Amino acid sequence: MTSFDEGAAARAHDRQNSLTKPPGSLGRLEDLAIFLAGWQRRDRPRLDHAQALVFAGNHGIVAQGVNPFPAEVTALMVQNFHQGGAAINQLCAVAGAALTVVPLSLDQPTADFTQGPAMTADEVASAMQAGADAVDPTADVLLLGEMGIGNSTVAAALAAASFGGDGRDWVGPGTGAEGEVLSAKIRAVGAGLARHSPDDTRGTLAAFGGREQAAICGAVLRARELGVPVILDGFICTAAAAVLTRDDPQALDHCLIGHESAEPGHRRLIAALGAQPILSLDMRLGEGSGAAVALMVLRGAVACHNGMATFAEAGFG
Repeated sequence: MTSFDEGAAARAHDRQNSLTKPPGSLGRLEDLAIFLAGWQRRDRPRLDHAQALVFAGNHGIVAQGVNPFPAEVTALMVQNFHQGGAAINQLCAVAGAALTVVPLSLDQPTADFTQGPAMTADEVASAMQAGADAVDPTADVLLLGEMGIGNSTVAAALAAASFGGDGRDWVGPGTGAEGEVLSAKIRAVGAGLARHSPDDTRGTLAAFGGREQAAICGAVLRARELGVPVILDGFICTAAAAVLTRDDPQALDHCLIGHESAEPGHRRLIAALGAQPILSLDMRLGEGSGAAVALMVLRGAVACHNGMATFAEAGFG
């Protein structure tokens, strides 16, 4: 598994301190350039090839009335992605990311996790492999996102199973749940936590789902093997990837959180991970949208790092 290259990071840090600016004056842009240098193992990081993956899945938990929209919307949104009509299409075009949408057995929703495990071990393995296989080995950075009616309920269950608490601590409106629908989400998460008590990554994914969450885990692991830094999207994407820390507390060291979602559980999740998001724009769309906007910030960081003159080059005595 690829590790952070301290030597490349040190050289990138030295370059930052030699550029025509006061040291540290670009703030987190400097830190982000050094982060990329370390994980790409070169002191001049590149973002020539940014890959965006959006995984889509359906969930049996919608039978508990946890979402104001029917499961059929997932397939309709996948079609919209393919036709170029979604927000992520526009943001990837502006940010310079190649978008691939990966639907995962949309006609076969996972099981209702209040009644039993959402997936079998084989289904978890298959979805994780699909995520790993979707990663382009030539990518300089990987953006991850998701789509799936009901998956904010799954995310709340995954977060609670991984970091403690109950439904009230992690459940939010998602696609607009309020009133009885929001209460149904809280009850569903509570029922799932009462039924299941997994203690590792694959067991947690099997207990609660979903296929897109397992695919995100597979993609994160594959990116680590390849030395590709990752930008996670919001609450659902982060909750999925965070399940990996049940097996390895350092599993997300090569990952950045693109933005702090307006979904209330995301701030708690970011704190549990000890992370710092790149942006906070009150977004809560999902589909990788926050990761795509964060990529634009990374491009600025890399442009300054690679393109600015040093004091010596500028003729400072």
